[in-house]
Amino acid sequence: MTKTKAVSRPRLAQLALAACLVGGPVVLAPTGSAFAQAPGGSQPGASSTGTSSGANASAIQSGQTQLYNATGQNGATPTQDSYKGSIVTGKSTGTMMDLTLDDAIQRGLRQNLGIILQSSSVQGANGQRLEQLQQLLPTVTGSASIEVEQVNLAAYGLKFPGVNPIIGPFQVVDFRAYLTQNVLNIAALQSYIASKHNFAGAKLTAEDARDMVVLTVGNAYLLCIADAARIEAVNAELKTSKVTLDQAVAGHDAGTNPRLDVLRAQVDYQNEQQSLISTANTLAKDKLALARAIGLPLDQPFQLTDTAPFKPLDNLNAETAFTEALKSRKDLQASQEAVKSGEAQRKAAIADQFPVVSVSGDFGDIGETAGHSHGTFTATGQVSAPILQLAKTRGEREVADASLTQAKARLSDEVQQVNADIRDSILDIQSAAKLVDATKSNVDLATEALSEAQQRFHAGISDNLPVSQAQSQFEQANDQYISALYQHNVAKLTLARALGAAQTNYKDYLGGK
Repeated sequence: MTKTKAVSRPRLAQLALAACLVGGPVVLAPTGSAFAQAPGGSQPGASSTGTSSGANASAIQSGQTQLYNATGQNGATPTQDSYKGSIVTGKSTGTMMDLTLDDAIQRGLRQNLGIILQSSSVQGANGQRLEQLQQLLPTVTGSASIEVEQVNLAAYGLKFPGVNPIIGPFQVVDFRAYLTQNVLNIAALQSYIASKHNFAGAKLTAEDARDMVVLTVGNAYLLCIADAARIEAVNAELKTSKVTLDQAVAGHDAGTNPRLDVLRAQVDYQNEQQSLISTANTLAKDKLALARAIGLPLDQPFQLTDTAPFKPLDNLNAETAFTEALKSRKDLQASQEAVKSGEAQRKAAIADQFPVVSVSGDFGDIGETAGHSHGTFTATGQVSAPILQLAKTRGEREVADASLTQAKARLSDEVQQVNADIRDSILDIQSAAKLVDATKSNVDLATEALSEAQQRFHAGISDNLPVSQAQSQFEQANDQYISALYQHNVAKLTLARALGAAQTNYKDYLGGK
């Protein structure tokens, strides 16, 4: 009976690992297609000489680096770190709150600092558009004045015999409205068109920023899921180490095992305890980062209720995906608006040398008092044209040409970058799917090897050095399995970002499509 118990412990550890990794812990990469270091801190095939302790901390730090430096390469962020902050509303309830991934994302879309700052940028672009629009609309101003004057004609050289040169004092009351209107101003018209494109681009960039918030919040949420999965896995490994330690102590007390076996098993057990402490601390810190991203009070307790299931994503075609991305990527559309704005600015620079037709006028009452006044008006039509400002005209045109060239170059580069991101993501998805199968098989083999080593140790055939080595291999296999699951989910979500579908279809990509 005791022998059967020793064999079943690794299987229990494997089942516990499988239970906590039903969906596979994932960390969402918000930009690019390159993987961060996988959970476990090692790539498949890496060697390990001891039990896992702080190895997984480096992987979680890598995920945090992606979260904190998320920019999306789309120009949506007013500052690089905007998306890790938020505006906190409300106070802590003091009770445990269930938080789903959808809830977290919706909170982020309302309260994330990146969204708020980008909304302000849209408001500013609209203000600039209205300023340019006023150049094409009538401008009406009004004034009311009361003047009391006394004039000395002699001061102006006007002297008349027998006439007092001092006139006044007298009072003049004037109530008047003034109107100005550009009838034909091509430069102002093109400047307004450019501002319209800038405004449209700002709105598109704000929509793309919503994708960035989804990815940033999703990264923070899924990073916490990964931390919780690691805690479950380490707990399972801790139980396995405890079984080995108890066997070593019992054997030493019975005089069948040397003190070295007890020391070796105790070191392995304490290493697992250290790993558990480190992973629990990391989970607490990553939950704080999630709260910061979605605007929750930092003292609000909450628990995650969602998982990210592992499902393959098949039937991927790079050309089809690229065509879809060209239609849906808001940052590409914003760059296209920037090109159109540059073209309008260039036309405005050229139009500065064209004549401007305008009208102006005023109408009001003037007299000694308001009751003794009479209406007067003036009306003026004007045509003005620059005659000699060649340097200014040429300079404005060169500035506009340079801005337009830069906008076109950025758009061309962004299109190719999207194509590269899609192809990278597809390659990563295919590679990671194979790694999941390989590492899952490795976990099964490592579990069987650990069972055999424990049986031999319990039967007194060998010391517990093979058990320690097998346990190290078992833990490494678990870490590699977590790493493969992580890589697969990251690749799918990176593809969603590359397609511009993170906000609307992130569930499809997490759960398979």
